[in-house]
Amino acid sequence: MDHYQAKGVPVLYPWLDRSGQVSWLKLSIFIGILLPGLWAAFIWANGTPPAPGALATSAMPVTAALLLIGQWSVRFLLITLAITPLRRIGAWPKAITLRRMLGVSAFFYVAIHLTLYIVQQNFRLSFVASEVVLRIYLTIGFVAFVGLLILAITSTDRAMRRLGGRKWQRLHYLVYPLTVLGLAHFFMQSKINVSEPVLMSGLFIWLMLYRVAYRWNGDQGLSLLQLGALAVGSALLTLAGEALWYQLATGIGGERILAATFDFRHVRPAWWVLLATAAFVPLKWAADRYWSRQRVAREQAPVAA
Repeated sequence: MDHYQAKGVPVLYPWLDRSGQVSWLKLSIFIGILLPGLWAAFIWANGTPPAPGALATSAMPVTAALLLIGQWSVRFLLITLAITPLRRIGAWPKAITLRRMLGVSAFFYVAIHLTLYIVQQNFRLSFVASEVVLRIYLTIGFVAFVGLLILAITSTDRAMRRLGGRKWQRLHYLVYPLTVLGLAHFFMQSKINVSEPVLMSGLFIWLMLYRVAYRWNGDQGLSLLQLGALAVGSALLTLAGEALWYQLATGIGGERILAATFDFRHVRPAWWVLLATAAFVPLKWAADRYWSRQRVAREQAPVAA
């Protein structure tokens, strides 16, 4: 077990900082991470679906819990990937301290998802193994699980020191293709109603486009105009991807999806992607103004004699 160097605090307690003190930010995030799992346990125990929709139609509480945990597995992966733009755009360096906890939590949710699938199949391990081999969406999901297991095992400070910073970083770049596999599994499992997989994929598109744009710009970061363009571009790609999915995978004409874009009786995922990613524009504006005022205040502060 790795230990923090300062006071020998084990990483078993993710709500502590490196000095051994309680970090209220980490504790709040840790509680937030637990809540979906507790809600899924409540559903399983009481047979109560969480909300109207896909999960509510399930006749088996374990299936509802399985699907809910699977959804949150993908969500936590995306939240983990969102830490970097949040830290840069919001000028919030402390955000980086949350990335490991969120990433490991994503793995544990995937592991619980797999465990619930085994429970759903009445612990018939040979049958589960055959299904993983024969059904492509289960194969994809299992490969993602193995990859995330490797990343979780190597997420400790000790593993980083053994591998070396560069090798460790290259290994953990696997989170990007593993997230793609998770989204593919989500799509294929969802079958007809793919609104949430489309939404999650649109957010992933923005996260990847942001990284490409940031590398292109260098350390100067992205302007407000560039962030706005990324939001619009991601939303358009989300809409195109949704239409293409319905055209190729379901036989429902993709043009019907495009035609329904401005029918707000059912808001298309592309609009939610636009809303979520455009929020980084005012965030950057506010962060820039705040740090500009802080810089001016420091420059105008009297120098101590």
